Amino acid sequence: MSENLNEIIKNAIEDSKGQDVTELDVTELSDVMDCLVIVTGTSSRHVKSLAQNIVEDTKKAGIQAIGVEGMEDGEWTLVDFGDTVVHVMQQSTRDFYELEKLWTMEPPSRKNNS
Repeated sequence: MSENLNEIIKNAIEDSKGQDVTELDVTELSDVMDCLVIVTGTSSRHVKSLAQNIVEDTKKAGIQAIGVEGMEDGEWTLVDFGDTVVHVMQQSTRDFYELEKLWTMEPPSRKNNS
C-alpha cells in the first residue's frame, strides 16, 4: 500500500507544481513511519493548495489521512498517513528546519561505539 500511496502523493504534488520534492526512507531511523516526503510551496496559498490536493487525491483513492496540521497558516503543513508523512513547507521554513539533514543523520545512540 505504501508504494501506491507514495505514487498518488507524488502525482498530487506534481499536479500542483510542488518544488524540490524529496522522498526519504526512514525505516532505519524511525519506528513510527517508513517514508518522509518533503516538498516546497512558493507561498502560503501554494502550501495550502499542495496539501489539500494531496488529501483530496488520496481520499479519491480510498486512503484517508490520519491527520493534517498547519493548514490554516500555510507556512508548514504536515499530512500524516501513518507509514508516510508529508511535509509541505515554504522555502524559508524548509531552509530553517533542514528536515533532510535531520532525517539523514545517524543518531549517536545508533553509532558503533568501537
